[in-house]
Amino acid sequence: MHHGVWLLATSATPSPSATTVDPNLVTPGPWGFAVIALIGFAVIALVWDMLRRIRRGRYRAEVREQLDAEALADRQGAAAERDSETDDEDVDTDDDPGR
Repeated sequence: MHHGVWLLATSATPSPSATTVDPNLVTPGPWGFAVIALIGFAVIALVWDMLRRIRRGRYRAEVREQLDAEALADRQGAAAERDSETDDEDVDTDDDPGR
């Protein structure tokens, strides 16, 4: 077994031939450009749509918070008005020692 490994290690390695590469075979060409441009436009459209949806959700949350605050203020105002009203029959002016 050591002899086989030694033969593989000492055998001559083939050298690459001096051929030239055709530049038309290594460039993506017009179809590659079209595909990459289409992917780029799709990414831009998706980001644009995502930002629009996030903005719309944020505006809806702000309006919802504002409506909740107004409803709370109305409830508090109605409760304060109810608490401030007194019934005339409950007021007894004869028992007032200062009069």
